[in-house]
Amino acid sequence: MLQKSAIYTHGHHESVLRSHSWRTAENSAGYLLSFLEPHMHVLDMGCGPGTITADLAALVFKGHVIGIDSSSEVVERATSMAAERGVKNVEFIVGDIHKLDYPDATFDVVHAHQVLQHVGDPVQVLREMHRVTKPGGVIAVRSVDFAAMTWFPEVGGITEWQNLYLRVARALGGEPTAGRQLHVWARQAGFDRASIRSTASTWCYTTPDERAWWSGLWADRMLASSFATNAVEGKHATEDDLRRIAQAWREWGAQEDGWFAVLHGEILCRA
Repeated sequence: MLQKSAIYTHGHHESVLRSHSWRTAENSAGYLLSFLEPHMHVLDMGCGPGTITADLAALVFKGHVIGIDSSSEVVERATSMAAERGVKNVEFIVGDIHKLDYPDATFDVVHAHQVLQHVGDPVQVLREMHRVTKPGGVIAVRSVDFAAMTWFPEVGGITEWQNLYLRVARALGGEPTAGRQLHVWARQAGFDRASIRSTASTWCYTTPDERAWWSGLWADRMLASSFATNAVEGKHATEDDLRRIAQAWREWGAQEDGWFAVLHGEILCRA
């Protein structure tokens, strides 16, 4: 049962922002890009450090993009990043995605990447996205499915990590298999079945540099992020458990045949 409110599973530790800052419109919003036009006004919900947001702004260079996030620290970081890139048609604000401070039919596109798995009421968030989108506009959502992640080889401890993540995320009020449920939530939010386009895409880490990066950030999260704190305080794992899982991540990262795939569900809905 989803809670009405949820605690962000990952927090904003450096190991989390290291992952978020890697994301681009190309590697994280490819399903949306062909629908963008230069004049559009775009809202990017749960924008994090803003790398996807800034990329979207470059694509709608005659329009405007707003990135919204609940963390003032992350919004400051995103604002600085955009200034360093010289992207002028973007702004970042602190706000609540459950109750957007915009009139109906404000934006041509409303986008959310890796957001709905962290909220207690994803259907309400989708209703808000719909409300602020212009008639004929696009609502675009992409979310991971943690239970569908797969890897090689079977290093002991990674399956334990996956099961632990599912328990912690759900205890905090989120749904870590959101990717497979987006189309259902969209229908519950009032979208007509015919207006929903449902697809999937992956991230895949297999080169030595990719394996080192992916395994390193998860090893660090096991020891120092909000996830680690929530796992221990919620009695889902001990500190010894987390140290063992972190070591398993580093062992997997050192495997020359290592391969890891991350499945995402995606929906494009017409308002």
